[in-house]
Amino acid sequence: MNGLQTVHPDQEQCLFLFGGGPRSYLSSIMTERFNCFYCRDDLHGKKYIQKDEKHVCVRCFDKLCANTCAECRRPIGADSKELNHKNRHWHEDCFRCAKCYKPLANEPFAAKDDGKIMCGKCGAREDSPRCQGCFKVIMPGSQNVEYKHKVWHEECFICFECKQPIRSQSFLTKGDDFYCGTCHEKKFAKNCARCKEPITSGGINYQDKPWHSECFVCHTCKKPLGGARFTAHEDDFYCVDCYKTSVAKKCSGCQNPITGFGRGTNVVNYENHTWHEYCFNCKKCSLSLAHKRFVMQEENIYCPDCAKKL
Repeated sequence: MNGLQTVHPDQEQCLFLFGGGPRSYLSSIMTERFNCFYCRDDLHGKKYIQKDEKHVCVRCFDKLCANTCAECRRPIGADSKELNHKNRHWHEDCFRCAKCYKPLANEPFAAKDDGKIMCGKCGAREDSPRCQGCFKVIMPGSQNVEYKHKVWHEECFICFECKQPIRSQSFLTKGDDFYCGTCHEKKFAKNCARCKEPITSGGINYQDKPWHSECFVCHTCKKPLGGARFTAHEDDFYCVDCYKTSVAKKCSGCQNPITGFGRGTNVVNYENHTWHEYCFNCKKCSLSLAHKRFVMQEENIYCPDCAKKL
């Protein structure tokens, strides 16, 4: 309220300043001595200000006691409306946003650490992070994406390949670029040697070729072969059991499958016959004939000495 208040005739009249500023009074007491504390002028019938229990004329108050405006650096006179916040003082017209200059006398405001006063909107902009895509401020409450301490507007967080917003979808990175799952598969994923489809995770590598785990299985029983013993035969893979029963040749000596595992690693082939190396022995004297001369009679093999005695 700015102006004089009408009160009872034998009371002092008061002028209250907005914002908790000083009070000025109009003296109505004419009988006793009543002077300004500083200039000693008679205050009877004049307006004055009571400052720290001292009576001060308007001229001395403005010159000696008035607070200095934090904005314009001029004194805030007795007749001015004064606003204060945390021991700082402003003229009413000087209390405005440091960014957009909007008057803040009757508005919510934010006081920054550097002393600046801002309206709520500008204060929010000042405190808000900037989008890594468009470098504009991300206002509080707006949709955004955070990744590794960086923030994007939701519409600015896009796939490097198709340029579409990723939003809440899963994504993969390559260097500093982001890819939606579909584009990453097309651009970077290896294709399975069996089904030719992209391998997005896991997989098995065999003979420098990638395979889906579910594609790297036994040709006969479909058992997964990852981490298991297997044999390759004519571009197909077989577990040990299936290879023995379905594929492996039978030893002409012991009639057991030649699997290539264990003691059966080394084999001997002759014409249409195959033997384990440890089974390639003279039928008569059991001498091992591996890497030696031999004679074959019908289905049996003999050392040269035994062959002469037949």
